[in-house]
Amino acid sequence: MQTGLVAVTGGERSGKTSYLRRLCGDLDPLPGEVEQLGAQAHAIWVDLSLPGQDDNTPTQWWATFQESSPHWNAALRLELAEALGLLPHVHKQLFMLSTGSRRKVAIVALLACGATITCLDQPFAALDGPSIQVLRTFLGDMADHASRTWVVADYEADKRLPWAQVIALD
Repeated sequence: MQTGLVAVTGGERSGKTSYLRRLCGDLDPLPGEVEQLGAQAHAIWVDLSLPGQDDNTPTQWWATFQESSPHWNAALRLELAEALGLLPHVHKQLFMLSTGSRRKVAIVALLACGATITCLDQPFAALDGPSIQVLRTFLGDMADHASRTWVVADYEADKRLPWAQVIALD
């Protein structure tokens, strides 16, 4: 898989989420579907709705997520939380947050975790315009990264982003 930005596109039920989960080892890969990542790759995918986390606050969930992220970037987490308007909500339980805010909590963790391969499953869904722009700017800034990959699954590849690769699923 190439470094930088990779789009995985396809219609409803085309297998975008399954592809991401296979890439991250949550599901066994199908023959020929996902190339071997090698022992050094650390790929991560999270269900952005954060099921089963209702009683946690964003701060608590980030702390738990950080424990399994050896390259966690605390400064980036804070910067993204501020840019996405999450700071007033970090001590509220997740069930109290809107769908968009809850998804932003997960997105912040994924972007700050430092994984070699970060998988984002329809990251723009339920986000407000300014948050979409923050995410788009971040991804655009990472497009030429030499050692990290951001895999974004959505119905189509955002034409405003410089994709290194587009994988179309039927």
